[in-house]
Amino acid sequence: MQIENPNQPTVFDMIGGAEKLREMVDRFYDLMDLEPEFAGLRSLHPATLDGSRDKTYWFLSGWSGGPNLYIEQFGHPRLRARHLPFSIGISERDQWLRCMAWAMEETGLDEALRVRLMESFFQTADWMRNKQE
Repeated sequence: MQIENPNQPTVFDMIGGAEKLREMVDRFYDLMDLEPEFAGLRSLHPATLDGSRDKTYWFLSGWSGGPNLYIEQFGHPRLRARHLPFSIGISERDQWLRCMAWAMEETGLDEALRVRLMESFFQTADWMRNKQE
């Protein structure tokens, strides 16, 4: 997702940097934990979400053009391979996307940026599907 022109801000910068990205990720997991409409998605996660929060934040930091925190700790993300043990279908994909859209809106990301991110998130979330439907 990094922008090739070094004179333009990265998506990480457009989000608002580390603090705003962390706020967005934390809100995503808060919503997943609190809202019944995300129960299917929540059931794929461990009882405590602390590790998931950190890994998602670390991944999105590098993915958006900020520090490569995930790669520094774990190497290449191999997203699909790391998610293969979990049954991910259309419902789980859509719950993830809805939860992230809600989190981005609540943390005040600009609408144009939210649209841009949702397009990328949809492609990745759809690629993660591994359940026959």
